[in-house]
Order: sequence, then structure tokens, then C-alpha cells
Amino acid sequence: MQNTNHVFTGNLNPQPHSGSQTTLGAPESKWGPRPALPPGIRTTARDYANPVDYQHPYPSMARFADFLALHYDANRTRHSYYRQVRLIHQHLHCDPDTITEAQLRDYFLFVKLKKHWRPKSIRQALAAAKMCFVDLLGKPHWSLFSQIRTKDHDTLPAVLTRQQVHALLAHIRLRRYRTPLKLIYCCGLRLSECLGLTIHDIRGQENKLLIRHGKGDKDRVVPLPTLMYEELRRYWAFHRHPLLLFPNVGRGGHDLKSLAKRMHSATGPMPCSSLQRLLIVARKQLNLPAASVHSLRHSFATHLLEAGAHLHMIQKLLGHKQITTTMVYLHLTHQSTQDALRLMDQLCQALPR
Repeated sequence: MQNTNHVFTGNLNPQPHSGSQTTLGAPESKWGPRPALPPGIRTTARDYANPVDYQHPYPSMARFADFLALHYDANRTRHSYYRQVRLIHQHLHCDPDTITEAQLRDYFLFVKLKKHWRPKSIRQALAAAKMCFVDLLGKPHWSLFSQIRTKDHDTLPAVLTRQQVHALLAHIRLRRYRTPLKLIYCCGLRLSECLGLTIHDIRGQENKLLIRHGKGDKDRVVPLPTLMYEELRRYWAFHRHPLLLFPNVGRGGHDLKSLAKRMHSATGPMPCSSLQRLLIVARKQLNLPAASVHSLRHSFATHLLEAGAHLHMIQKLLGHKQITTTMVYLHLTHQSTQDALRLMDQLCQALPR
């Protein structure tokens, strides 16, 4: 990526080109609502349409789309539930309004025993089916929904060591991909939260980063390391997009001038799949354990815990609703394992030989 020699102001914001008033960082003294988006620009890394606008194969599916629009605000949630009912009617080849309880039971047996769906996926399908068949189509007498039980498997997330994280990021040559991955690790962000950032979400002088519309449509503020902010300034100074921090690169020439021009005029952020594919390739080339972009977030939390950070502080940084979600990292810390091993050695030494 081009190393441009921009002049910076006292508030660490790059001087804009002549005629432009765009700077990196929120100018207000307090966090406020994000300014109105320029026409034709979106900030969501994953763009989900409202199921109301889909082409519905059956009238009952159109009614279910309306039902979801009344009950949920996020298109991603609406899409997920609509998709689950669509999978049901596609498997059974009939209108949901004509599906019987026995057919639905056969479907859940199929996805559990044949497709080997994970418990979380089965619960989502069950919730969508209950909304469709009980709440919408008026079949409250069906006992199937009280019969299905799923329990999560106690699997631990993949976590990289600090040395593995360093090697992985160093292996990614292009800065336009390495910088967002570094930000995910340094601040514990979700992939969509990182790629959806705008220049109004950065408060460099206060070392703060505002995450808007995170999981559950919740906002939170996380600390922003000074070195990471400096790198974000250099990253944005290359493309100077009027809104997006990580605009889509698009297709075209690979020379720096063409690249900066495409990024400056992008209408959306970098797609999630770009970073996901790149990290998988890098991981395989380095022979690292199975890991994804989200593993950088898990590694961030684990490394903070190993360094002595309080569990409740990590919960706040990650945006977890329940502390039990954050407690999984207690099983992943190398320090906790070493402490337990030392205590167990002491117990064994005290026993008669």
C-alpha cells in the first residue's frame, strides 16, 4: 500500500485534499448518532434484504415475511428465520400451510440424524417453525415443539498463541487486508463490526472506538491502542473514503493509483469473505491449527485473561450479554493450566509414598 506523505494536524487527523472536509475521527465532544449516510453507500459488511421483498413461492411465506417484519428490526434476523421455514417447505415440496405435524417431525429427524445439524441450528429451525406453524398458521395443539430437545456440545473455541498470531499477521503481505485483521485482534471485534466501521466511529485523541449496531443491535465503546490508531490513519490516508474505514477494493488494476481511486469511490465495505478466505489460506500455509477470523477475537480475550485482566472487563470489551459466555476463556488460558498443575504437584508431594 502506498506510503503517502500527508501533513497531519494537531488532533492527529490527516489534512484533507483541497476542497474536502473529511477527517479521520469524530469531531464532536460527545458520541452522537452517526451522520446520515451519503446516497448509495452502505456500512453493513453483510447486506441482508428484507424478506418482505423476496419472491415468495406460496402466500403463506409472504404472510410469514410480514410476520417477521412486525416482530424483528434486523433484516439478518428476519432472513435467518425465513430461511429456516424455506428449507422446510423445499425439503417437503409443499406449501407450509399444508404441512402436517408428522411431516414436520420427519424433517427434524432428518436434519438431526442424517444432516447432523448442530444444536444451535436445530434450535433456530425449531424457533422459526414454531413462529410459523403456531403463531402464524394457528396450530397450537402440535406437541412436537415440546418434544424436541437439543443440548450444546461442550466444545472449546480455537485459540492461537501470541507467537502464532504474530506469524499469521506477518504472513499476510497486503496492508489493506492485514490492517483490519490486526484491528480485530487488538480490539476483540467481530468481523462484521470491524468492516462496518466509519470515520465517525473513531476517537483517536481519547483512544476510543465506537462499535455501532453490534450483536443484538447494541452499541459499545472499546479502547483503541495508540499504535493501532496511527495505522488506521495511514490506512485511511491512502484511500480517503468520505465515510468508510475499510471500503471495498473492487476489481481492476493493481497499481496504487487505481486501487486508491476504487477504494475512494466504493459504495460498501470490504466483503467478509475476502478476509475469511485469505486467513484460511495463510493458516494452511503456516500449518497452524484450525482457526478462522473469529479465532482472533477468541485469542484476544484469552491473551487478556492470561495477562491478568478481569473477567467482567473482558465481558464488556467483547459485548457479551452473559458472563457465562465469557467464562469459556477460563478453560483456554495457559496460565490457569500452569497454576493448576503446580497446585496438583504440591498435593501429590504431600501424599505418603
